[in-house]
Amino acid sequence: MATLHHAVTPTSAPPPPRRRPRQRIRRATLVAGALTAALLGTSVAHAAPSARTAQAQTAHDEAAAQVAAIAARVTEAEETLQRMSIEAEAASGEALAAQAALAAAQQEANATATQLAIARADVEQTQDEVSAIGREAYMGADDRFGDVQILLDAESPTEVLQQAATLEHLGVERTELLEQMRTVEAREARADRAARAAVAERDELARVAEEAAAAADAQLAAAQGTFDAVTAEKAALDAQLREAEIRLLTVQGTPDPEVVHSARQTAAASANMLSSAGGAVAPTSGRVTSCYGSRWGTLHAGIDIAAPIGTPVYTPEDGIVLQAGPASGFGLAVAVQHGDGAITLYGHVNQMFVSAGQVVQAGHQIAEVGNRGQSTGPHLHFEVHTGGLYANRGNPVPWLSSRGISLGGGC
Repeated sequence: MATLHHAVTPTSAPPPPRRRPRQRIRRATLVAGALTAALLGTSVAHAAPSARTAQAQTAHDEAAAQVAAIAARVTEAEETLQRMSIEAEAASGEALAAQAALAAAQQEANATATQLAIARADVEQTQDEVSAIGREAYMGADDRFGDVQILLDAESPTEVLQQAATLEHLGVERTELLEQMRTVEAREARADRAARAAVAERDELARVAEEAAAAADAQLAAAQGTFDAVTAEKAALDAQLREAEIRLLTVQGTPDPEVVHSARQTAAASANMLSSAGGAVAPTSGRVTSCYGSRWGTLHAGIDIAAPIGTPVYTPEDGIVLQAGPASGFGLAVAVQHGDGAITLYGHVNQMFVSAGQVVQAGHQIAEVGNRGQSTGPHLHFEVHTGGLYANRGNPVPWLSSRGISLGGGC
């Protein structure tokens, strides 16, 4: 019994030999599952933003491609309109120049006619005086022997010499007067022909220029409808592009994507902006859209500055207003002559605040930006003339630059 009791006495039995391996397997499986889940979770976490980025990039690229396509059409339409606008402005300038030249020719013809009338009156008066002297000298003498009779009637050799001198003087004076008269008449005839030719030429130039301006205006009007439609389509696509770009910035983790996008757009729009330094006064504020120079075989005799209607227009320097009113092609225009003799011209203005003959100082608002005349949109057309209004329409950039006014690299 004792042995039996000893045999059944409880002892610390080892764990079943097969339970430990199962637990290890289960634990390993759980760890592996956890690791797999973690890895998969990480992969999914990375995959989701990547997919969103790809989708945003795809949407962005599609919108950008659409905008690029329509932008090309808009650029083509803009170039067509710009060409038409330049041709119209050039034709307008030719018409105005022809009118100015015609006015100058008429003034010159009037002055010449006045001078000729005075000279002719002088000749006629001298002829009357000579005739009176001749009548007195030959009064009572026989026509055939008048000169001999005067000499025979002399009472002394001295009087004979005096009478002979008188006859010689009268002959020389008559000859000189006749030559002078012929010279004046010839000069009058030449001046008359030149004046008539000049007037005819100026009239023809004015007619051709006005016809060109009318044709360009008609082309501009026809193209404006197409331009408006394409511009509206581009505006809609630009809105889609903006949304796509902001979405792309968002998924890329960019802080304040709308602010960043707006800043980028502002920076892009600030290119070619007119600016001034050192107290200089720019003609207006806006973006330079067209420079001085020849394009499409036509001279664009100024620079164009795009700005909203109503934007103030200033004179950069003191001066006197030469013209302020209707101007062919420009709708309304103001011309100011400055102390150095240069004349600045401001075209397509919406309304004017000065009148001809008015003295203005630098910074004086003379007008506001408009869209009158041959124009593809609100802008100021600025020119610089030397040697008289429309006499020499040079590049305005040096004139502006010398006064501290920059075109922002636009020209």
